[in-house]
Amino acid sequence: MIKLQQFFMRYKKQLLLVNTILLLLAEGSKWLLHMNLPYQALMLIVGIVGVLPIALTAISSLRVKLISIDVLVSLAVIGAFIIGEFNEAAIVTWLFMLGDVLEELTLKKTRSAVADLTKMAPQTALVVQDDGSTEKEDVDFIDPGEKILVKTGDQVPVDGKVISGSGYLNEASVNGESKLVNKKAGNEVYAGTILENGTLTVETTAVGEDTTFGKIIEMVEEAQDTKSHTEKLINRFSKYYTPAVLVIAIAVGLITKDLKLAITVMVLGCPGALVIGVPVSTVAGIGNGAKNGIMFKGSQVMDQTHRIDEIAFDKTGTLTVGHPEVSAIEVLNGPKDEIIKLAAQIERQSNHPLAQAIAKLSKQKPASIKVETVKGKGIIATLNNQKYYLGNQDLIVENTRTNAKLDKTINHLSQLGTSIVAFANEDQSQLAVFGIKDQLRPEANDALTRLKELGVKKLVMLSGDNQETAERIAAKLSIDEVHGQMLPQDKAAFVKKERAKGHHIAFIGDGINDSPALANANVAIAVGSGTDVAIEVSDIVLVKNDLRKIAYALGLSKKTILNMNENIVMALLTVLLLFFGLFAGYVEMASGMFIHEFSILIVILNGMRLIKFQQKIDDHQVYNQQNKVALDM
Repeated sequence: MIKLQQFFMRYKKQLLLVNTILLLLAEGSKWLLHMNLPYQALMLIVGIVGVLPIALTAISSLRVKLISIDVLVSLAVIGAFIIGEFNEAAIVTWLFMLGDVLEELTLKKTRSAVADLTKMAPQTALVVQDDGSTEKEDVDFIDPGEKILVKTGDQVPVDGKVISGSGYLNEASVNGESKLVNKKAGNEVYAGTILENGTLTVETTAVGEDTTFGKIIEMVEEAQDTKSHTEKLINRFSKYYTPAVLVIAIAVGLITKDLKLAITVMVLGCPGALVIGVPVSTVAGIGNGAKNGIMFKGSQVMDQTHRIDEIAFDKTGTLTVGHPEVSAIEVLNGPKDEIIKLAAQIERQSNHPLAQAIAKLSKQKPASIKVETVKGKGIIATLNNQKYYLGNQDLIVENTRTNAKLDKTINHLSQLGTSIVAFANEDQSQLAVFGIKDQLRPEANDALTRLKELGVKKLVMLSGDNQETAERIAAKLSIDEVHGQMLPQDKAAFVKKERAKGHHIAFIGDGINDSPALANANVAIAVGSGTDVAIEVSDIVLVKNDLRKIAYALGLSKKTILNMNENIVMALLTVLLLFFGLFAGYVEMASGMFIHEFSILIVILNGMRLIKFQQKIDDHQVYNQQNKVALDM
């Protein structure tokens, strides 16, 4: 039976064509030749050929104790054969086959975003040999460390780092933006992007499924296969609804003694549009997000996102560009050059953006330093049996002693809006304060304004900086609430507290220290430059570090849920109208099946509208904001 089902699945379009020709011949014999016998014979053949694949699927459903749509249609067609309504049986099965083919074609279109991404995946690469020549190889056989040559017009086949050459890349396949990005030695490049101009030699860091592009495809495919809460509810409903239709049809037959009316009830009661309306919306919505650099990790995330009424932001790397620079160094005790050198060597052991800013102050090779990270406070380093402390004020005071001069310096630099990193040894014979500034993202204000317009009631900034520094930074943005001196556990506690108040909160971050808050939020959003841990625990990943994508994700989720609800309403109204028309005498079995299949097509086409959903981003406005922010900073 399985082989027979596979045959019908493989040749469903051809069978539809054959049945269409037979139907036309039948109608021709009746209306042109006025021959009833050939008409009835051809209709019988069409009905039998049409009902076979439906009946096989129905048997498979019954084996797992499920009364599906195919069961209802099979019983209705068999009933039509029994009462001699061959034309009704033929037209119902033909319409069912037509609807199945149209559903397949249109659903393929809704998944086109992922299909297009898969087609864009690079297959071959020019591998640079030891003698400088190149050889074309399949990307599956390339190993990290191998050098790849990328020419103008070529697709970058791997993730890697440019080691020579320069050029302009179109990164739309990865971040949804078609702008050209200049790449030169030291810059990272991603598989799937296209070199519009120039030549690059790239050292491979990741290949195939391990590339950013490969992970995007995998993430979207997994997301499209998940079910939202609404979809699960509809599936549970249809599990009981379909048997109920069968019971009603039997009751109608017993009461009215009208078998044709009973089998018509079975046909009209099929919940096809209701079952397919929700998944087609979520698949199209997730596909749209993928094309625009927004990865939803499942249909249920769409459902959660559209409810957001509060968003909490980490500061560094989220509201700011994440490339802080040291703007002030105040040495209170000890030689300045030695302190800078020591601090830089210690901070090289950390991936925190503030640590990296200090690490850039010295190019001297790092000494053998033992480092202990104190979560949310800083680093304790041991070098030549001497302990050094680099971090916030609490770390210094807790491990050395209070110092009025240190307090005064920290307060002064905080008033300038800088983030503070203090440095001290055990006896404070070496004592300094680093003031670090990070530029606000140029699109930040525009993004926050859009979020307000989309119904977000409260925007919060959570920062590890002291309260004064955090407030000075937030004053430049449309932030409603600011919390400074927040440790990772404090951020997580804040998110929990807001949820307990009844808020539907999203948290946006990019670092390991953001993971507890991300894990506790209703919706966790990680920016693409974030750590693997932050991305792993997130619900949404923004491939490009553009805060406006948050507003896009929120707008898309709201549009998707609206579209889903439209499909549910259309499906239910269709069934109600069909039953009203049936008992009023306006609808028969064949015409009812036509309307039923047409309603399925309508909800699919309605869902497909989400593929075209777009939100305009005004880059000219962002350019002006960038200049203003740069001046303010």
